[in-house]
Amino acid sequence: MPLLVMKFGGTSVADLDRIKNVAQKVKREVERGYDVIVIVSAMSGKTNELVGWVESTSPLYDAREYDAVVSSGENITAGLMALTLQEMDVPARSWQGWQVPINTTSAHASARFSSIPTENLNAKFAEGFKVAVVAGFQGVSPEGRITTLGRGGSDTTAVAFAAAFGAERCDIFTDVDGIYTTDPRITSRARKLDRIAFEEMLELASLGAKVLQTRSVELAMRYKVPLRVLSSFEDTDENSGTLLCDEDEIMESKVVSGVAYSRDEAKVTLVTVEDSPGIAAAIFGPLSEAGVNVDMIVQNISEKADVGPVTDMTFSCPTNQVARARKAMEDAKAAGTIRYEDLSIDSDVAKVSVVGIGMRSHAGVAAIMFKALSKENINIKVISTSEIKISVLIDRKYMELAVQALHDAFELDKAG
Repeated sequence: MPLLVMKFGGTSVADLDRIKNVAQKVKREVERGYDVIVIVSAMSGKTNELVGWVESTSPLYDAREYDAVVSSGENITAGLMALTLQEMDVPARSWQGWQVPINTTSAHASARFSSIPTENLNAKFAEGFKVAVVAGFQGVSPEGRITTLGRGGSDTTAVAFAAAFGAERCDIFTDVDGIYTTDPRITSRARKLDRIAFEEMLELASLGAKVLQTRSVELAMRYKVPLRVLSSFEDTDENSGTLLCDEDEIMESKVVSGVAYSRDEAKVTLVTVEDSPGIAAAIFGPLSEAGVNVDMIVQNISEKADVGPVTDMTFSCPTNQVARARKAMEDAKAAGTIRYEDLSIDSDVAKVSVVGIGMRSHAGVAAIMFKALSKENINIKVISTSEIKISVLIDRKYMELAVQALHDAFELDKAG
């Protein structure tokens, strides 16, 4: 039998009526001749509630017990989904992560897959079961403890199952009907894409687009899993949603495919740092050890007669990691590892990026981007580029204006 993987997020299974709605979608695929693996998230808001209970009980909690509590939300949804399908005369049963088993590393709250054996589920399909409802977001460590994969981990679970079982396709059902050229809440001219390359989606996800977890896109790209994003609240067919695929499966694409943004950014500058071999390692080593996710980096070199060659080192990081970054730099200075005159932090910035595989073969994208921002009197603080993206840091108050201006400049409301 051909196999499909269908994943339903928290808003799609928020209550019993919504569970019945998505169960009907699963039943339709069974009637079309598919065996189906359904990956479910916890009901909307449930994971936050469970996390709150853990933190209220034990602020310095044991991560193993945290996983035991927080993973329970998906177990409830899986059981309810299986019961609902059974009431619809669809042969189904639920599976918790340890029952599959979904083998992971021991990194509690941020575990990674090590293997997903197929024997147990395939044996049930051979017995006549048509649907396996699997609790997403969780697995089991080599020590036999429940693990979780980090927020958004159910997306990654779905793609991993599609790869392990050789599924025909992996459908991610959510509260939006596909991938858009930018956030439709910012500009009404945003256009839904029929197809997008894995690389483009990976950049968009990492730059702030929240439709898919970054790790799920990485996994789909590595194992060539056809991945589709579509709405659980609309009637769908084989042409619905947005398909993520290889670049060569897209006949012709625009130079820029989308505009992404992240409002929770901070700019950190070490002023007057001694410019000597190894200084970058001396700065970014302690930041890495402190768990600071450094993104954009700019170095300005100057010469001071009384000091010698010095540099200002600027980098960006999430606003919720600023305190850790400050402490890491102050500790490094106190230890004599680095020397600087001042530590300047601007937490009122945003990152705006344009992404597109067409940038590989077309010049002038940066010129169009900078001209559009200049026209709106938006000052650029930091610039970062890769083969298929250009990102800038700007004042946060101009973020929405910048997104709209760039969307218009690259005519993303027009197809092809």
